[in-house]
Amino acid sequence: MTTKRFLIFILPLLFLFSCGEPEEQEPEPTGFSCKPCSFAQIAGWRKDAAEEVYDAFALTCARLAKSETEFLGEAELKIKRADYLDICQKLPENRADFQAFLEENFQPCLVRFDGDAEGKFTSYYEAEIHASTTRSDKYNVPIYGRPNDLIEFNPHDFDKTMPSKRLVGRVADNRLVPYFARAEIVSNGIDAPVILWGDSYIDIYVMQIQGSAVAKLEDGSKVRIGFADTNGRAFKGIGSILLEHKAIRPGQASMGKIKKWLKENPYLAQKYLDKNQRYVFHRLSDAEGPLGALGVPLTAGRSLAVDKKYIPLGTLLWLETTGPEHEPIEKLVIAQDIGGAIKGAVRGDYFWGSGGDDVLEMAGKMHAKGRYFALIPKNEGANHAKETD
Repeated sequence: MTTKRFLIFILPLLFLFSCGEPEEQEPEPTGFSCKPCSFAQIAGWRKDAAEEVYDAFALTCARLAKSETEFLGEAELKIKRADYLDICQKLPENRADFQAFLEENFQPCLVRFDGDAEGKFTSYYEAEIHASTTRSDKYNVPIYGRPNDLIEFNPHDFDKTMPSKRLVGRVADNRLVPYFARAEIVSNGIDAPVILWGDSYIDIYVMQIQGSAVAKLEDGSKVRIGFADTNGRAFKGIGSILLEHKAIRPGQASMGKIKKWLKENPYLAQKYLDKNQRYVFHRLSDAEGPLGALGVPLTAGRSLAVDKKYIPLGTLLWLETTGPEHEPIEKLVIAQDIGGAIKGAVRGDYFWGSGGDDVLEMAGKMHAKGRYFALIPKNEGANHAKETD
């Protein structure tokens, strides 16, 4: 066979087995899709310390074992819970075997939306605040638990033709209405337990954005505060609010600089913060780490918040993006959390860890493009190949 004829024969095969974007001859897929490939085609796979995800995976398995759903979640990416738990049963005792275990039981697929695999990746962290168990002149900002009058419902439960969606509200004049917005809660208070009293509304606001915090009490002891619920209102980032009102310049839009501006301008801060109608309620937690939406402690550098409309919680993901200093991030992570601003098929919020304003500044600076590969049980991989390509 001549060299020319050989190239004509082999080049289509190279494209066929590529993990990258679809070849030009293929029609672009519409909506959500997941393009199957192999671990050998993922750059950096062998360089990652995948065993760092071992404990997070084990905790996820234990959590999912308590569920009774057919799939991991109501997401576009369909992963049968039974298939996932079958793999959980094979988890090796030796952490050093974890990467080989993943290769044996999972198949990666490149997540795309309308044929595009590129999305936005940001970062969050577990904040530190100062608080007290009793109210005083210094500690006078309530940290609310889940309100007593907060009601949740799903319209699908009333009409099977309607979409399945969790909504929250309250009863007023025998009608179900939206729950109070942030400004109403701050000004008038609500029917809710106060789990602690904080010394800074701005610190508590940042805690609400991050979802959790470690509170240092007056006696020097520390307690962990976790996410409990929200008022169901739309989220709007404080950075976009301040930029919209020209209160800050684009170069000041990192979370660390925003927090500094808010503390230096307390009267304006209240006005602008209240434009975000979303309010987060919390609970005390005895977990060893901050709890994500999956209900397990998050792991610094290995947990990712996703949009559960597309990616079910519990999914292993190979992440490729860049960090706050433009350093490459190529590593195995696991979807264990969600966020009000995390919307889209290729969208992630990388959990940076716990700390003070120094960690906030690092986490707040991350705003990068990237992509991820979902790891799905091998027998599920064949189904996705048929469904998406």
